[in-house]
Amino acid sequence: MNERMLSHSGVNARGRDMFGLRCLPGECVLQRAVLVRKKLTAKEGGGWLSGTLFCTHFRVAFVPQDSPKPDDNADPVLLGDHDVALASIEKVVAVGPSRTKLVTASSSLKFTPEELVLYCRDLRVLCFLFDRLTPDTQAVEITYTIAKTYQPLKPGTVLSFQNAALGSVEMKQFLSNRRRDAQMNWFDSLSDWEQELERTGTCGWRVSSVNDRFEMSTSLPKFNVVPQKVLDTELKKTFAHFNEGRIPRWCWRHPRGSDLLRMASFQNNIYHEKDDIRNLELILFGGQSLCVVVELGDEMPSPTDIQLAHTRLRALCLGDISTSVSVPDDKWLSTLESTHWLDYTRCCLRKAAEVACLLRGGHLTVVLQEAEDRDMTCVVSSLVQVMCDPHCRTRAGFQGLVQKEWVMAGHRFLSRINYHRDSDKEEAPVFLLFLDCVWQLWVQYPSRFQLTGDFLLALHDSFHLPLFSSFLANCHRERCKRSQNLSQSYTPVNGWRDVVPRGSFPDSSDPPLPPVWDWALQYSSQRRERFTQPVSLPALPQPLFNGNLNTNPEAHRLSDSAPGSVFLLSRGSFSCSANLLPWRSGGGSGVYRKSHRRGGSSSENLPGLERLLKAWALTELPQGHTTIAGLQGPLDPYEPLLPLLLGPCLGVWRDCYLRGALHAQAFSHPISSSTQHPVERLAWEVQQLRDKLALASSTTNTVPAKTQEPRRTDSNLNQNTNNSTFLFPACRTPGPVVSRTMPPILNLQPRVPPASSSPLSRPGQRDSSKHTFLFGHPSSSEARPDQRYFPAPNNNAKLPKSNGPSLGS
Repeated sequence: MNERMLSHSGVNARGRDMFGLRCLPGECVLQRAVLVRKKLTAKEGGGWLSGTLFCTHFRVAFVPQDSPKPDDNADPVLLGDHDVALASIEKVVAVGPSRTKLVTASSSLKFTPEELVLYCRDLRVLCFLFDRLTPDTQAVEITYTIAKTYQPLKPGTVLSFQNAALGSVEMKQFLSNRRRDAQMNWFDSLSDWEQELERTGTCGWRVSSVNDRFEMSTSLPKFNVVPQKVLDTELKKTFAHFNEGRIPRWCWRHPRGSDLLRMASFQNNIYHEKDDIRNLELILFGGQSLCVVVELGDEMPSPTDIQLAHTRLRALCLGDISTSVSVPDDKWLSTLESTHWLDYTRCCLRKAAEVACLLRGGHLTVVLQEAEDRDMTCVVSSLVQVMCDPHCRTRAGFQGLVQKEWVMAGHRFLSRINYHRDSDKEEAPVFLLFLDCVWQLWVQYPSRFQLTGDFLLALHDSFHLPLFSSFLANCHRERCKRSQNLSQSYTPVNGWRDVVPRGSFPDSSDPPLPPVWDWALQYSSQRRERFTQPVSLPALPQPLFNGNLNTNPEAHRLSDSAPGSVFLLSRGSFSCSANLLPWRSGGGSGVYRKSHRRGGSSSENLPGLERLLKAWALTELPQGHTTIAGLQGPLDPYEPLLPLLLGPCLGVWRDCYLRGALHAQAFSHPISSSTQHPVERLAWEVQQLRDKLALASSTTNTVPAKTQEPRRTDSNLNQNTNNSTFLFPACRTPGPVVSRTMPPILNLQPRVPPASSSPLSRPGQRDSSKHTFLFGHPSSSEARPDQRYFPAPNNNAKLPKSNGPSLGS
């Protein structure tokens, strides 16, 4: 049956297929197969679900046979709970009675597939089993159809995929009437930035629209926050001194008075006028007398490193049943270590913790510097705000944070994701590394986050779907050109300027792209309810202008230091490099050698800055508070959530990376819907042991015992962790205050307990010993203050790029 006949004969006028599939307006059903069973993941309860499998020119959809009748009047949802977009599929594998085959557009099947396995770019693995009553022609045809329609190698693939989902007249009208989330800050107008300044209690800074036409910098947004003392006429001369015109810009203010900035590297071949130097230093210091430049280029992973690590991680976690190559059990953890993914996660968290400690000191500016200011500055600045600002740990606040530090700041989403598959050299999942870092913080401090792991997982999956304006551009200017159909003209006076023709609209062939934050387009209301959790956020103190919350005497001494002190934080240590600011180096012709400020960088302040990194842990707490294990933690809501970085404390994001691993390794043909995999039965036995231990522990705790000195676990965590990588956090002794049970890193919960006499494996089944099944240890408390990571200022070890990572602190 050809596409035209199938799409028009099987779909009614309202877009509902006669087998229960609700099609989007304009969506065509290419092929279907009846009597198909879909294997459910452990999180879905395990087992198999019977239904009908569809392939349209937008998605692969599965409709269970007992699913309720779809509501024709409900708003359209792009993907159902059992659907996968064609653009997310990476590999199609057909499984026969005695062989497996990777199916491509030019493949020819010489056997009837009994099972269809779809490997996805978002690390999912979907397994479909054809019943013996399924017509052989349907099994073969739907396998061919999926292989020929997903990601065909031809120009305009992404546009064709977008038109398939959003290109109909009904969908365009529906999207044009969608309202944006009013609870989050979109940072696309002057009032949005002023609202952020007011929320953080910031003064001495203003919102400049000098880049309104993207004349100063094509990669920066229209509005940027700069010091009030710098006029726009003076600011225009500053852009030429930085790569791509990415000048120092304000990101966030700590209540203790410190400001976080980010910028690109200096252009050393630019002549520095005296007035230019004054403006440059006004921007860098922002009214403070001390500036710390954090150089991210030397010790942070490069995009190439991140791409290679993620590729290795995918190969390890997904595996491939179409090949015979597999990682044995005793090599799995060492192979995970060799990917360097956890090492890069640890590196980002460590650097963010150092910056957070500096900002807590108060009354200084911390400037994040990167060559292009479009990758690792996004990661570190975002992590710092997640650690320090409770607002950024809510769903609306986190969405606004990503909008500010990634979307509007010019992260190259389109190049880094590489939807078109035409720029492999620039591909790097930097944003996914950031999401992993946030997940690590969420696991260690679950009760401090309103957003949940389901929200982070949904954002991770949406990253691989080329349908959202948030990810389909490299900067704000490209998004404006697409939405407004801007052209350019050149005049000798104004240079290149974007021209908006009167009465013009975007090209009718391009569908309107929604933002990724329109979750109702992707997920049902039941799924969206799991994005947040009802946590009691602490009462936040009123932000004080100029940051008068600082009570650290060391910070006050530093704030009174010689004006114009500039220090470099690199590889965990401070220095006052003479050529940190090119106009102070004294080298080169025409360079203004003497700073307009009265003082220079003094090495006397270096010990104070190093002590400042640990000052948060030395602050005296009020009576009744202590930092001993198990008791009350931070002094106020703005105390940074510093992560544990030792080997056992960083885990693998099980719900993301490992959700397809056990799923793909499970045996293919079910005996019955209630029969469980041997690993699931083993997981049930492990859970029974945990319950008995918990019951015995609770009984023991009722007996009075002598009070003992709380045992610090830092030394214990260092034992046997130098050459090992763990998939679970270290077990911690529960304290008197238990906030929320930390989710286990790998914990399979079967629905039906097996019979006690059931063996772990039976003859005729696959040998489960060839696969890796690791279980995590649940934790009953959050990361305690005594276990927090203390940055080591004198640690000059460079992050390894090719060798195995160091798993110590």
